[in-house]
Amino acid sequence: MKLPDFEAWAVFASVVEHRSFSGAALALGVSKATVSKAITRLEERLGTALFHRTSRRLTLTDSGQQLAEHAQRILEDGQSAEEAAFESASAPSGVVRLAAPLTFGARHLSGLIAEFMIAHPQIKVELTLSDAFIDIVGEGIDVALRIAELPDSSLRARRLGPVTIHVVAAPGYFERAGRPQHPADLARHACFVYTNTATPGVWRFKKAGGEEAAVRVEGPLRTDNGEAMLPALRAGLGIARLPGFLVDAEIAAGRLEAVLTDWVAGAVGLHLVTPPGSRRPVRVEALIEFLTERLRSICVRHA
Repeated sequence: MKLPDFEAWAVFASVVEHRSFSGAALALGVSKATVSKAITRLEERLGTALFHRTSRRLTLTDSGQQLAEHAQRILEDGQSAEEAAFESASAPSGVVRLAAPLTFGARHLSGLIAEFMIAHPQIKVELTLSDAFIDIVGEGIDVALRIAELPDSSLRARRLGPVTIHVVAAPGYFERAGRPQHPADLARHACFVYTNTATPGVWRFKKAGGEEAAVRVEGPLRTDNGEAMLPALRAGLGIARLPGFLVDAEIAAGRLEAVLTDWVAGAVGLHLVTPPGSRRPVRVEALIEFLTERLRSICVRHA
């Protein structure tokens, strides 16, 4: 059996990525002639041209386009194998890129990251905190935490636990405006709108018996961050729908009061999401297992 020309496949993947022979040569640390020879060797072996070459432009042929994804997988598998061999012989090391919602990350994640880095001193963490949607594949994120009802996608997701959502306001607001008895009553109240959802201003509810309700709300405050609503809530300016990790302490202290407690205000969970693929570096697996254990206990406390 004749073995594949793995080197030529890897060079081909690099040329596709960098869109030029010279760019691939620079990235690989070899000469442009070496890159050219590898591509010629692969084309002769396959019996087809992979690129259209002109003095100004390099584009993939139809065959090249069909084979580019296979080449990229070959290169990634080779890099992963070498990385696994290296990591098995030493402590996990390198950079892990982690993304999480802003307030949840600041309140619950930053301390855990410090604990993780103490246990794994050779691993560096790049932490991005934002309530905006992040394309984890496009941004090169290794692990992301999402508080949502996740749609179907090619990403790998692990549900760590439920996130309870409360409808809350200050007692003074309810004394002045009345307490809603049914979700439909919210249409007559001043409601704060969280804008980082697919349908801002539409609150959905479900009751244990199966009854469902959806109501369009509006009010004096719209924001993409839940914590930013807390001062206006305490001041009695309106009603908000917020996760337990934000308002449980406020409710316990009597500064806020929850209503419509016999309704479920959204099927939301805390999810750990990673890019598609069968294998992850050891350093990424270490962070995933650490966060899974710690964050599940947080979900239990705020359920």
